[in-house]
Amino acid sequence: MLTKRIIPCLDVKDNRVVKGVKFLNLRDAGDPVELGARYSDTGADELVFLDITATIRSRKTIVELAEKVAENVFIPFTVGGGIQTVEQIDQLLRSGAEKVSVNTAAVENPLLITEAAQRFGNQCVVLAIDARRSKQQTHKWLVCVKAGTEPTDIDVVEWAVKAEGLGAGEILLTSMDADGTRAGFDNELNRAVSEAVNIPVIASGGAGTLEHLYDAIVDGAADAVLMASITHFADYTIKQMKQYLSRRGIPVNL
Repeated sequence: MLTKRIIPCLDVKDNRVVKGVKFLNLRDAGDPVELGARYSDTGADELVFLDITATIRSRKTIVELAEKVAENVFIPFTVGGGIQTVEQIDQLLRSGAEKVSVNTAAVENPLLITEAAQRFGNQCVVLAIDARRSKQQTHKWLVCVKAGTEPTDIDVVEWAVKAEGLGAGEILLTSMDADGTRAGFDNELNRAVSEAVNIPVIASGGAGTLEHLYDAIVDGAADAVLMASITHFADYTIKQMKQYLSRRGIPVNL
């Protein structure tokens, strides 16, 4: 088993970190640069910064934030939200981001994935998928866009497979049904996507206990686990997470 990664996620709105439940009822969690630096200093493997209102408001991702984060964070970080062009991706990578996350724009223009991968390398391109379980078919999930506000009829597993073929180097897979609930990841979803692709899948949405992280890796076959609520509000430290996983036989960078 390859080393598994622990990745705090910082959802940013109006230059503040926020966290909600199922993408709603947002509460303030602090300054993104300060939080990012804290996670960097306390053992996180990577960070993800998502400007959650960029697409809705049709504005560009905050490049200034990426620059500030790069000055204070010494681990790889991904930036996403409102990215629509290869030029914006170039700007963010030049600002210090290691990777960029695309979601809505990739659904609207799948060739954006290919263009970015060819220019910057697959390892820089993360496809973010916001997934909601179908009400008609229990074992099917549909892609949602525009920060989860607009459903589509695109099958999540099929989209993940297509995106890999287009050049995506990683998938950030968020269960909208589990997001912020702290009731555990949707590991049926995680495994369905993980087994369908050959690129890393980051499980997101639902972390509430240390056991949930273990389950996402073992039951969900995830390559990395993303969390927000349980780190932002001091339920667990990164060190506690890694020690727990290590004790249970999961390889992590201690």
